[in-house]
Amino acid sequence: MPPPADHPSFTPTQESSASITPGLNRKEGETALFYSILFDEWGADAQLERQEVPDFFRDLNLDQIVETITIVDTICNGRREYNLKPFFYFPLRRVDTVYYRQAIFQDLENSKLVQVVRSFAEEMRSMRAHLALAEKRYYKLQKHASFLNAIETYCSAIAALKDGLVSMSPRSTGFQGLRDFLVLYVASEDFTALAAETAKIRADLSNIRYSLHIQGSRVTIDRNNEDADYSREVLETFERFRQADPRNHHFKVPRSYEMNHIESEILEQVAKLHAEVFIHLDEYCNHYRGYCHETISRFDREVQFYIGYLEQMQPIKNAGLSFCYPRVTDHSKEVQALETYDLALANLLVHARKNVITNDFYLKEPERVFVVSGPNQGGKTTFARTFGQLHYLAALGCLVPGVSATLFLFDKLFTHFEKEEDIQNLRGKLEDDLTRINDILKKATVNSIIIMNESFLSTTLNDALFLSREVMKRIAALNLLCATVTFLDELACFDKTTVSMVSTVNPDDPQQRTFKVIRRPADGLAYAAAIAEKYHLTYDAVKTRMAASQNEVRT
Repeated sequence: MPPPADHPSFTPTQESSASITPGLNRKEGETALFYSILFDEWGADAQLERQEVPDFFRDLNLDQIVETITIVDTICNGRREYNLKPFFYFPLRRVDTVYYRQAIFQDLENSKLVQVVRSFAEEMRSMRAHLALAEKRYYKLQKHASFLNAIETYCSAIAALKDGLVSMSPRSTGFQGLRDFLVLYVASEDFTALAAETAKIRADLSNIRYSLHIQGSRVTIDRNNEDADYSREVLETFERFRQADPRNHHFKVPRSYEMNHIESEILEQVAKLHAEVFIHLDEYCNHYRGYCHETISRFDREVQFYIGYLEQMQPIKNAGLSFCYPRVTDHSKEVQALETYDLALANLLVHARKNVITNDFYLKEPERVFVVSGPNQGGKTTFARTFGQLHYLAALGCLVPGVSATLFLFDKLFTHFEKEEDIQNLRGKLEDDLTRINDILKKATVNSIIIMNESFLSTTLNDALFLSREVMKRIAALNLLCATVTFLDELACFDKTTVSMVSTVNPDDPQQRTFKVIRRPADGLAYAAAIAEKYHLTYDAVKTRMAASQNEVRT
């Protein structure tokens, strides 16, 4: 469900257009209509680049989602160059910023606007390729040529992006701010001077004419070619003898072409013959070394956050699954989602052409904790992961899997999943479980979310029940949101804040999982199945042992 139309993220910027001083780089004390397509506050990304992978990413399979978005690119050759991962490690803390991003996603539902943004990104990639060549070139004048190509590409990309945004009339504050910034920037003295000087140098270079006289090992360069061009007369003379179309011997010089020492010397002599043009080129390259505006550079990188996520969504939407704009709140914990699913799992299943099972959930006051029970391999952990994924993706300002959703903007998210025993920490598995859950409960606040999965499996039933109850008391005291997967049905009715969710099976065939997790009282079958499996007391296990015993008796 999209944010309301009267939300601030949908209103045009209130700043005066006079509040920006366009230039190649923002000067001290300068204000701007637009700062970032990801953040609605100046400097809100100050700690962005210091972000590391959150501890819970692997438990919730968020690492798989982010890897797909930030590395894979079906249109270009990957997004590694943008270093997008820090954006996905940086959940938002303000509801207004969440809606700021949602509005930008809504604008990008317009395929024409997406194409404008894609074209801009491709041009900026081309610009960086020219700059990379300029760095690699050995000869100075060839470096200058690549640098000139880069600035030409930049000026063209900026003008096209500005024209595209002006014609699109975007609704989001982000794209409106970018459009207003570009209109003023393109009209600024700095940019018009850059564009005009670039065009003049290109024209001056294109008008240079010279001739080569090669005699043995001696090469002479003349400023003007006064000799007549006989090529047309030769072609006309021999036209009547042509019997078939000749092979085309033209070829395109690759961008990576490097001059040899002879070509370099010829170019140096040409530069001496046209000293005024090449002196101007040298001054131009020195003067515009920092030509790329920091706001443009930031947008070029940040907008890939949106494009990458939309690309991730598309094949899943094509498979008939839904995404929605969640309502996000930082005060109410009455959360809900309809027809939702694990995004990482859905991505795998869709590509394998398998069905994706959706689930619903909701919490009403005073409910805070989902206790998920049911048979093994029935979708319990997937449900818990989905609960965590939804809240995290919503905190990034992204669309979330489902038909509709209302979610809580948390301050911290924690997971407590079973981990393999680490021999280096010299702790047993149970001690490690207790240490980790104790650390979580110390750091958690009333606005946190905890996802727990099969905690305390390494101990006895009585001990696991005792420890789990103590943890539930702490969670209840904190009044935070939680989803816990357990085989202990006693926890499903712990107190009034607890909601029982059960993974179901086909009633005609209990061995067949439906992967549907529904809101109903625990039935006690999950623990029985878990105990039977743990002690190899399932029907198949007992039958196998009996057959083996009979064989031993016969022998």
